[in-house]
Order: sequence, then structure tokens, then C-alpha cells
Amino acid sequence: MSITTALYIALAAFFALGFVFFKYLYKVKKRTRVVYALSFFRFFSIFTLLLLLIDPQIVQNHFETVKPKLNVLIDRSLSISELGESEKVRAFYNRILEDEEISERFDLRTYSLGSQLNILNKDSLKFEENKTNINQALVDLQKTNNKANSAVVLISDGNQTIGEDYSYFKADPNTSIFSIVAGDTTSSPDVYISNLNANKYAFLNNKFPIELILNYTGEKPVSTNLKISSGDQILKTQKVNFTKENSSQVITLNLEAKSIGTHMYKATMEAIEQEKNVLNNSQNFAIEVIDERTSVLIISSIIHPDLGMLKKSIESNEQREVEIVLIDNINKIQLSDFQLIILYQPNNKFKPVFSEIQNNNYNNLLISGVSTDWNFLNSEGLIFSKSYNLQAQDYLPIYNNGYSQFQFDDIYFDSFPPLVDKFGNINFKNNDYQILLNKSVEGIKVQEPLLFTYSNNTQKNGVLLGENIWKWRAQSYVKTGSFENFDGFLGKLIQYLSSTKQRNRLDLSLEPFYKENEEILFSAQYFDKNYLFDPKGELNLNIENEESGKIVESTMLLNTNDYIFKISDLEPGSYKVRLKEQSSGLVLNKEFSILEYNVEQQFTKADISRMKQLSEANNGKTYLIDDFNSLKHQLLKEKRFISVQKNHEKAVSFINWKILLALLILSLSCEWFTRKYFGLI
Repeated sequence: MSITTALYIALAAFFALGFVFFKYLYKVKKRTRVVYALSFFRFFSIFTLLLLLIDPQIVQNHFETVKPKLNVLIDRSLSISELGESEKVRAFYNRILEDEEISERFDLRTYSLGSQLNILNKDSLKFEENKTNINQALVDLQKTNNKANSAVVLISDGNQTIGEDYSYFKADPNTSIFSIVAGDTTSSPDVYISNLNANKYAFLNNKFPIELILNYTGEKPVSTNLKISSGDQILKTQKVNFTKENSSQVITLNLEAKSIGTHMYKATMEAIEQEKNVLNNSQNFAIEVIDERTSVLIISSIIHPDLGMLKKSIESNEQREVEIVLIDNINKIQLSDFQLIILYQPNNKFKPVFSEIQNNNYNNLLISGVSTDWNFLNSEGLIFSKSYNLQAQDYLPIYNNGYSQFQFDDIYFDSFPPLVDKFGNINFKNNDYQILLNKSVEGIKVQEPLLFTYSNNTQKNGVLLGENIWKWRAQSYVKTGSFENFDGFLGKLIQYLSSTKQRNRLDLSLEPFYKENEEILFSAQYFDKNYLFDPKGELNLNIENEESGKIVESTMLLNTNDYIFKISDLEPGSYKVRLKEQSSGLVLNKEFSILEYNVEQQFTKADISRMKQLSEANNGKTYLIDDFNSLKHQLLKEKRFISVQKNHEKAVSFINWKILLALLILSLSCEWFTRKYFGLI
């Protein structure tokens, strides 16, 4: 309480005494007990009122004992069960919970980890997580700690399947990590396939490569056979030799794509002597064989760097081939031999070509520039025309994320140099076109497209209004260090324009197969009758396992220009997918497969070395799952883990004391009743 407040209280008491003295005692000859009682009541009432007006504050002390935290983090991954350590982990966990000395010393909290950190209830300890991310669990747990000393007891086999290497994790200086190793720490002979790389797609009558990374754990030299099979048929066999020094090999094999469709394969290494875990000796994989060779014809009226760039970029996909021909030599070419025709800066010599394209609904891409004859193009009855003059104009691209005919990313279009075309305005007969890139002139967006597409029945048409697109590919290389982004964008455009499939109003993007526990993204698009993306659709997805008959149903969620649904816990097997849009009644059916592969089953022993490294770097120690007493002794003897008494000071105002109000009312009431009783009112 400050000196000023104390002075105010003293003045209040002096004022109350003075008032009572002159009211009840001054010049009063007979001072009876009643007079003194009334004087007291009046003094108390006035002093209390003044005290509430002054509102002094007093400090209250509240003492709290804070125990150090003991966070118990348990690995609930399937590998614990596969190593036969489930019961030992449960027993260790229960001993910590039931130990009275630990409970008295620590603020005990329990968590579980799999792919993420979760609070653990005593009755929910089941070892069925398909992914392990120890590092992320430690990072998330650290966010819950304050600056007080704390300990983390990590019970795990040390085998992590996703995320950053946890052995390099560094906790706060006030946190110690004690590792409890569950599982066999001794090595037994083991051969396993640590990785298998293969493209998901192969082309008919081509050979496709698969790459296998094979490993061996053991002391003695061993030999085994690697087999690639499809069903009951063995396609490839290769002998593999390992030694302690040469414990890893990379094997590349070529298989032949003989028929169209999805084909299942299995890579298997024969078990060696004394090998305990044979689950990691094999891996399944699948290849979808397709026939998608695309021939592209570029017809030009001039020689230009764009021509060579287009050929180079398009042919970066080995299944596409490009032929360039000048318009004067067009009689040597059959347009029907090509899936897409690129018309580069056409003039009136292109009239027979345009007639054949229109009569046969050939897919095409038109590219204009300063050498384009717009009088000729305007006379061809296209959905667009141009009012122009002979002045050249630079046009910069602006990415349009509302394009819905196919998905493509922004490849830094805003950094690309301008394209050049004749100056003028584009006029459209209708709105049946979709814009990929808009125009910008000297930094100002104009209401015209730079690149757009439109379709007529099964014919697909693209228009790029500018030359020097070769500069875009060069700038993409400068920006990213490779041509991959630009070639990918142009490849998607070529793929869309060259496709002869009739477009569906309901479409679902889905891979033919996935690995077990892999997250599956279902991406769907729904279009109205004008083939414009409709964000108001209600898309219901039905996924049925053909073997078990289990069904998963869900409504897909809108995500900008598509509808999405994610799932990651489907069992291995073949699935049928039924997608229905409720308002229109449109239905789409597809199929996919999930290959059996569980990375948690690949481990044969605990990774004690990384757990030791983690503990040593974080003020802790490593113990085996059977050594509970040593851990307990260490925790209890550590002088850092002691309880701390905290003092919480709280300033309380007199005005919040309800008892003062009650006493004030009582005092005034007593004075009034006394005066009434003795006839002084």
C-alpha cells in the first residue's frame, strides 16, 4: 500500500471521527450508552463509505508447488508389434503410471506417436500406426513445454519411416531425453529390397526399366537370387552376391510392355540361411501400358527460331514426334497422319490447309506474329477476328488460374519476356472459349487473351497471339535451371489439343494403382452444358473394395477449379469407383488398385545407435525395455528434476470485498433501528 493511500485512509478516519464528535458528543451534557452506540454506528458507516471511495488495494500471496514435467512418448507403430515387443512396451508404460515415487516427483503426461503426436489414454495403446515420424513428434512435444526443467522418456524401436532424421534433434537446454529401446538390438542375417523405382506408365511394345536397391545385413558372404514375376510367370532372374563390405547393390532390369492395360509384378529375393524377417524380401509394383504416340505437324510460312524450339520442347516427351514443313512443300504431307497441326503465322497460301482442317475436324494450334496475314484469317470464319494495323506491339502474359480444361501451374509467367504481334483488337463471335493467359501491355492488363482454346464437337483449337515464344523457354531455364517447367506446360497443352477423346462433363483424375498407406487424392471436375466449370455441383464418391465389399462414401469438396477427396487407409486390393453428380444425374465409373506394401514390416531389429545419439545430444541416457529400475533411479536422483514453489501476488481492491457492503448495510440498519426504538426519529 502506498504512503498516499495510507494518508487518505487516515484523513478518512479523522473526518469520520470529527463528524461523529460534532454530531453526537459536542455540547452534549448527558452521554448515555445509546449516544455512544449511535456514534459508533455513524463512524463505521462514514469511514466505510470513504474507504470504498478511496478503494485501497492489498496484496495477497498465493503459493504453488510446480513439479517438473515427465513426458512419456510411446511409439505406436506396427513395427513394435512386428518385432514382438507389444507386451513389453505396455508393461513398461504401466510401471511408469503406477509408480508412486515417480508420480509424486513428476507431473506425468503421456503421448503416442505414429505419423503425428497424440495424447495417449491408458486404454488406447494399440500398435497399428503405418507410419512413424519420431522427429516431428519431438518437435511438437517441445512446443508444449515451458522453461522449467523437464524429461522426455521415448519408448520406441527407433525405426522411423517418414520425416527428418530424429537423431539430430536438439531439444531445449532444460529438457533431457531418455531413450527406451524396444526390440532386438543384435543383428541377424537379412537381405531386403530397400527401394524399387519404376515409372507408373510404359508404352506398348517398348522396354521399360526398373531399378532395385538391394541391401544385406550380416557378417558372412552370401548369395541369393532376385526374381521378377507376374502372376505365376517368372520374367527375369539374376544372381546377387553380398559381403560385409559390399552390402548394397543397385540392379537395373528391363521388362517388355507387350499388351495394353495395368500389369502387376513382384520383385522377390530368395531367403538366406538364418534369416528371420522375409517380409522385406519382396515388393509389389504395377505398370500401366498405354499406346499414346503423338505425331505433330508444324506448318510455317517463314523460318523462325520458334520452330526449332517447338520441336525441341514437344519432343522432350519421347512419345511425341514433330515434323516441320514450309507451306510451299505441303503437298508432300498427309494431314491425316498427324494428331495435331500447328499453323505458324499463316497467310493466304494456307487456304487449302484450313479447308481440310475444317472439313475433317483436325485438332490445331494457331500461332500468329508480325508476318501473319490477318486479312486471310479474318476471311476464314473463325470464332475470332482482329482489327489491326501494321505496327508491332509487345504483349506480356498474365496467368489465369480460372482455366478449367486441364490443370497447369504458374511457371513464373510474369517474368517472361513479351511476345510480338500486330497491334489491334481481338473480336469474338461468342464466348465459347477458355483463356489460359491474358494480355498485358506496358504493365496494364487488357481485356483480351494471349493464349486461349476452344472446341467444336470433337475438334480442339488453340490460339497463341504472338511470336518469339522461344524466349519463354530460355527465360524458364534462367529462372529454374532447367527446361522442365516450360516443357511440362507446353506438353500439357499439346496433350489436350491432340486428344481425340470427346470431352465429358464429369471427369475424375485417378492413378491406376497406389501403394498401401499412400495418400490418395481424388480430383474431379464438373462442367455445365456449355462445358464451363460449375462450382455448384454436388459430387458424391463411392469407393468399393471388390474383394471384401467394404464401401467408403463421401461428398467431394470444392477446391478452386476442381473437387477433391483424400484418403490414406484403404486396404490392399482392387477397387471400383462410382462418381455421381446429384443435380444432373451424371455418373462416372473407374477402377484402381492398391498394392500391398507396409514399410513398418521391413525392419528386423531396433535402431539403438540413432536412439543413443538422440539421448547423448540431449542430456539423457539410453536403456533397454527390461531395465525400468535403472531409468527410475536416474530420474529420481537427478537434482535438476525438483519441485519449485512459486509465489503468485495478487492485488485485491477493497471495493471487491462484499463483506464491507454487508457491514455497511448492517451498521446503517442498526443506527436506524436504535434511533427508532428510542424515539429519536
